[in-house]
Amino acid sequence: MSSEPTAPPFPRARLGEPLPAELLDDAERMSRAELQELQLARLQATLRHAYEHVELYRRKFDDAGVTPADCRSLADLARFPFTTKADLRDTYPFGMFAVPMDRVRRLHASSGTTGRPVVVGYTDGDLSMWADVVARSIRAAGGRPGHKVHISYGYGLFTGGLGAHYGAERAGCLVIPASGGMTARQVQLIQDFEPEIIMVTPSYLLTLLDEFERQGVDPRSTSLRVGIFGAEPWTEEMRREIEERMDIHAVDIYGLSEVIGPGVAQECVETKDGLHVWEDHFYPEIVDPITDEVLADGDPGELVLTSLTKEALPIIRYRTRDLTRLLPGTARPAFRRIEKITGRCDDMIILRGVNLFPSQIEEIVLRTPGVAPHFQLQLTRRGRMDHLLVQVEARSAAIGSEQREAAARAIGQGVKDGIGVSVEVVIVDPETLERSVGKIRRVRDLRER
Repeated sequence: MSSEPTAPPFPRARLGEPLPAELLDDAERMSRAELQELQLARLQATLRHAYEHVELYRRKFDDAGVTPADCRSLADLARFPFTTKADLRDTYPFGMFAVPMDRVRRLHASSGTTGRPVVVGYTDGDLSMWADVVARSIRAAGGRPGHKVHISYGYGLFTGGLGAHYGAERAGCLVIPASGGMTARQVQLIQDFEPEIIMVTPSYLLTLLDEFERQGVDPRSTSLRVGIFGAEPWTEEMRREIEERMDIHAVDIYGLSEVIGPGVAQECVETKDGLHVWEDHFYPEIVDPITDEVLADGDPGELVLTSLTKEALPIIRYRTRDLTRLLPGTARPAFRRIEKITGRCDDMIILRGVNLFPSQIEEIVLRTPGVAPHFQLQLTRRGRMDHLLVQVEARSAAIGSEQREAAARAIGQGVKDGIGVSVEVVIVDPETLERSVGKIRRVRDLRER
């Protein structure tokens, strides 16, 4: 008889159980004071490492009149300069690396669709730490040793697939590396292999749901119990739709290539109240995106992250452009939470004097019958006026012109009533909008610059 542990079943139709104490790691058992002591020591070491080995950081620190020795408390980090995506692109490909190339074991990179790609390097230590934080995230989502994890994030230079893959293996799970695409085959594999967990972008999960229903399979009948969703913002309305249509727990994971990849923060299945930042490795700040002032916990603003343990590419005060706020920890009391990302500073559209975010459009789309939650905003100029076209995919190609026109009118009226601006809405066929690694680019600014 096998001595291998069997994975516990997930409950259906109720919140997940808290993580058993024996599965918490040392950092998860720390008090807030113990964590802050560790953070300061690691922050001071990271600042020294960056200053001594990265020419750009040495120059930026010198220009700001600070040295690593000036960091005597966590609050002193606010004296140091920000890092931006432009810094990483300007030093392409390896100018931000703080170790010799013979210590770098893997490269990842952004798509580079809006300029030079951002290249990130990982040492053996970085890869091990990355696997640890993703494994911690999977456990927080309800995953246990022996569970099967179906990974639909794209593999390759994108960090999602391989980051989730090695983290799931570190958590003791069985990995199904499905990657993206071949939707009909993925639906078949889920039925055949019976995974308990899926890691995927929320927009691609909705595509899978539609394919289940097209094949005549009830999505609520599958083995899946938890979906870990990342790589794009998603709303509470989308969570409710996913949980109702598939009868799973839908939880959020957060990360970005410039900092590590997925695993910077994770929502706990027992609370589903925001993402706990793994602060023993990543130090968060919230700043005013206009004035750069550091804001108090609870105030909304732009998330800024500093790595505390990265070797190949230490990142100091990286401006994520993501909008959220910091809140006290709940399921993991030592670690503060960030709210679901509500949007990005660079995704905000000012349309005829009105501030508009894609998440506001998404809320309206999700409550409109006959359409899928897949949309794109195209900003153009007509004469002297800005014009916004909202393209939304129909739920099914069989939906007729009258129902499409009714949905377009409902969305347009919802935007007018809720946001206060007029937009053009067009309902397009399913799978029409261009996707990259499973997600749709929400905003396209086509105005002449």
